[in-house]
Amino acid sequence: MVNKIVDEDVKTIISEDLPWQELSGKTILVTGANGFIPHYIVRTLIGLGNVKVLALVRNEEKAKTKFADLMNDANFKLIVQDLNLPFTIDEPIDYIIHGASQASPKYYGVDPVGTLKTNCLGTSYLLDIAVKNKAQKFLFISSGEVYGQVDESTPELIETYRGNLDCTNVRSCYGESKRMGENMCVCYSHQYGIPVNMVRLSHVYGYGFDLNDGRVIPDFVSNIINNQDIILNSDGSAKRSFCYITDMISALFYVSFKGEDKNAYNIASGKETSILELAEILTKIYPEKNLSVKFNENVFRDGYIKSSSTRSNFNTDKLKSLGWIEKVELKDGLKRMLEGYEFS
Repeated sequence: MVNKIVDEDVKTIISEDLPWQELSGKTILVTGANGFIPHYIVRTLIGLGNVKVLALVRNEEKAKTKFADLMNDANFKLIVQDLNLPFTIDEPIDYIIHGASQASPKYYGVDPVGTLKTNCLGTSYLLDIAVKNKAQKFLFISSGEVYGQVDESTPELIETYRGNLDCTNVRSCYGESKRMGENMCVCYSHQYGIPVNMVRLSHVYGYGFDLNDGRVIPDFVSNIINNQDIILNSDGSAKRSFCYITDMISALFYVSFKGEDKNAYNIASGKETSILELAEILTKIYPEKNLSVKFNENVFRDGYIKSSSTRSNFNTDKLKSLGWIEKVELKDGLKRMLEGYEFS
């Protein structure tokens, strides 16, 4: 059974004034379908009706549980494939949305090679499939990590910003490979004429995260639903831009339908919130739990490599020029997310 929050969120996304009819009768490949964001993409496409979705995953057992209600749906097909290994898909494909990625910092220290392979080799294999099928669109889900080290004097991150990434630092496995993935998309488009767009995501939140993911929001949510105080492993001063899942998915489709070819677009709320502020908002959502925020600086789990960036203030003017607007305030989105976990 689909969680009530997810079902309502998908209906909200589909209610956006977008040319959804362009997808009617099309076949769309979504990679990383077990992941938080691609899962919502799959649900949205299936919710449209008359769209065939090829959901590519690495973990078949997990997928059969996650998509149990869709396993007999004629518009849904599961494809089990490790993107780090050579592969091809024989059936015709009209669109490809590449969302597979080891995005959590907990992987950067323990599996940096696996992290970069998906963003580079996997992207290469998928672009070859796009060329073979003369795909109508290839959408690469990138990250704000491509901006590298952000100068503190920089007021906002626009799509042309170029921060330093130390290629001798293991943690750069993610940011550098996302940069490479973006360039591969542009090069394939230039050479083979495949329409491509790249979306650079800020911190996305909502119901559906694996609470063992290792990132800040799943950690905090786990604390709240288990009636535990939030323990900060820093002073909480780092600022991030947080975007609710419905706003993010709708933005992704605005770019897919209306984005300029070979262009990257920031997807974010356009507002910065410190990690401490985030924690305090979460602890106050359920005052009856009487939870608080405590500090335990410089303690990180095995494999976790701390980011050196203290800010990620994404400028979203380019995205807004396509007609997108943010609709969910942070406090409302966080409350909705918690409700999904509390009552699932």
